[in-house]
Amino acid sequence: MAHVTSEDGTPIAYDTIGTGPVVVVVNGAMSKASDAVPLAQALADAGFTGVVFDRRARGDSGDTRPYSPDREAEDLAAVISATGGTAAVLGHSSGAILALFAASRGVPIDHLFLSEPPFRFGEDDPATDLPDRLQQMVDDGRRADAVTTFQLEGVGLPPAIVEQIRDSPMFDGLLAIAQSVVYDATLARDLSQPTPQMLTVAMPVTILLGSDTFPLLEAAAPRLAEAISGAELVRVPESVGHRPDPAATARVIAARNN
Repeated sequence: MAHVTSEDGTPIAYDTIGTGPVVVVVNGAMSKASDAVPLAQALADAGFTGVVFDRRARGDSGDTRPYSPDREAEDLAAVISATGGTAAVLGHSSGAILALFAASRGVPIDHLFLSEPPFRFGEDDPATDLPDRLQQMVDDGRRADAVTTFQLEGVGLPPAIVEQIRDSPMFDGLLAIAQSVVYDATLARDLSQPTPQMLTVAMPVTILLGSDTFPLLEAAAPRLAEAISGAELVRVPESVGHRPDPAATARVIAARNN
């Protein structure tokens, strides 16, 4: 992977697949650039340059404190600058919150594609001290507790599912990026209610919603589409269980970004 230096000096790792107009994929919580490679490959097959990157505190990227959503917006700006200067952006889950926030901060984005953005609009939010408690767990060496607490309180996964994840081979990979759950919890808390600037971005906005997903997302996607003037809500039935289907998602982007 290549690296670009963000404004605060943090190295951000990214990779590109294909040639053509650039589409940057912004991952959600508890994921790395490698998890978005199938999406990037589908975008490449559709005639785009798919760009994936490790958000700060994940994978091959660095980290610099203190954290704020502005720093992550600067990370995305640095990746876009390194890969052509402007891009369409596909943000999934918390990555969709970040992408919309970055657009409101003037990051050069041609078209926003927001996949199942988990905006709560200030309703039924997790406890406001969740990021602080997660940080204390990480600082105390309790990475497993930080990950599972985020899954339970921040995401709202059922305890049985959290236990299954904890007992699975994937859990070690989550422990390696435990610091990032603090950041996702902070992002979701600080931007639970989209700011006026986020609701008045200038570029086209397409909101993607799959099937058999969380009730929060079923409610949030149409509400956000209604709040952003001119935004389009697109159902992607092939995307199931809060997982964007690569080929179907690429088709939605190709139909609107050529």
